[in-house]
Amino acid sequence: MPHVITQSCCSDASCTFACPVNCIHPTPDEPGFATAEMLYVDPTTCVDCGACVTACPVDAIGPAHRLPEEHKVYIELNRSLAAADPANSSLGGPNPQERSRPPMAHTVPPKVLPIPSGTVISVGVIGSGPAAMYAADELLRYPGVTVDVYEKLSTPYGLARFGVAPDHTRTRKVSGLFDKVAADPNFTIHLNTEVGTDVSLEELRKRHDAIVVAVGASTDKKLGITGEDLPNVRSATDFVAWYNGHPEHKGDAVDLTHDRIVVIGNGNVALDAARILTAEPEELEGTTISPAALAALRESKVEEVVIVARRGPEHAAFTLPEALGLADERTVIVHPDPDVAETLVASSDSELVSHKLELLESLETQSDAPRRIRLRFLTTPESIEATDDGLVLHAKHSVTGEAIDLPVGMVFTSVGYRGVPVPGLPFDDRRAVLPNEAGRVLGDDGAPLPGVYVTGWIKRGPNGFIGTNKTDSQETVEKFAEDVVAGVIKGRPSGKRKRPLGRFLGA
Repeated sequence: MPHVITQSCCSDASCTFACPVNCIHPTPDEPGFATAEMLYVDPTTCVDCGACVTACPVDAIGPAHRLPEEHKVYIELNRSLAAADPANSSLGGPNPQERSRPPMAHTVPPKVLPIPSGTVISVGVIGSGPAAMYAADELLRYPGVTVDVYEKLSTPYGLARFGVAPDHTRTRKVSGLFDKVAADPNFTIHLNTEVGTDVSLEELRKRHDAIVVAVGASTDKKLGITGEDLPNVRSATDFVAWYNGHPEHKGDAVDLTHDRIVVIGNGNVALDAARILTAEPEELEGTTISPAALAALRESKVEEVVIVARRGPEHAAFTLPEALGLADERTVIVHPDPDVAETLVASSDSELVSHKLELLESLETQSDAPRRIRLRFLTTPESIEATDDGLVLHAKHSVTGEAIDLPVGMVFTSVGYRGVPVPGLPFDDRRAVLPNEAGRVLGDDGAPLPGVYVTGWIKRGPNGFIGTNKTDSQETVEKFAEDVVAGVIKGRPSGKRKRPLGRFLGA
């Protein structure tokens, strides 16, 4: 197999555009891209040119014969994903080279918009996370368009900087791609500038010809059980922000004096939190972890992290790449027993789920490791009680109803994110997103608000990966371009850009 995609794949999809033979799938225009845990290289089509290696922003692709030992598991994974793809010719589908390629508009958007000479179209982008920066990148492909990004923090890039674990060094390299966007002379970022506090949406709409909202989903979903507001019951998202040095969480106090911590939820954030809690501090030296967090972890008494999931292992929310990284580094005790996983593997009709279940089945079950992670499935939390020694999580077996009591020191919750309203715009409270049609924000009457767009989690809900936001932003910017052509967005004389409201970065 010539080239292989490994665990730090962020689904950015730059590799699919760079590949001259269309061997990397799914592409943004193929079914399954939005939910793909990782892309794969079709070994029957790859010509070993290396174009994808250069295009990948996180160094996730390499030649199979040069992979380190711990990444060789991805050779078989890539091969099996290709074989399981119904569009692959090996299963009777079309020849891979005849599959529909992404339209060139995704690679290089049209370079000409009806912007008169001496006129610019000024776009304000609210937020500076991946969705915002991908939108800025797409907008700046059009001559005559300028972009101002408004970020409430003193540091940009949102979850790309504060949501990726510090030991995932290659995934964090996507920030380098955003640095290149920020260096564009038509790009300005206003830091320490919160929309709704430092500047109103109404003022931004006067300041710019169009607005793109990319504020993400900034709060955590609640468990809805008694005791979740007790001290030492915290959001795993806040814990991740703390060890990443998020400005709003630098002063947080995290109690690591107990021997057991429970994480409720089993998505990637939960696994990241568990991995950091059980890591040897020496492993984290030299990473971007907060110095205060590293000092606290050196004094940690935590010996076990229990990851609690309501459903069975076949429904595990973590991605296979995340689980593979965990398996490389930690002894894991799996519940239920391996016989259950073996039965599920045999009955699974998803290649990725089968690989995930096989991984769970193969994990070691030693109980004498100095620090360990236990994945506990089929466990439904019912309440959390404070005791003299800490906390007790009261739960039940999701199938049998058997009572389960887990004495713990802390509980981290990680059951998903939720968007919050943007002052001055309609809000769909049920879905926790801005009501929109392919990125055009809709008013209370259901009609598009002229010049107001949305992208990222606040557009589609908290799902997908870093790279999913690229495709999402492309769709939104395409609607912006259509509105420019239609005359909905007019522009203004060049040289009329306002000075930055906050600290200046870029240009």
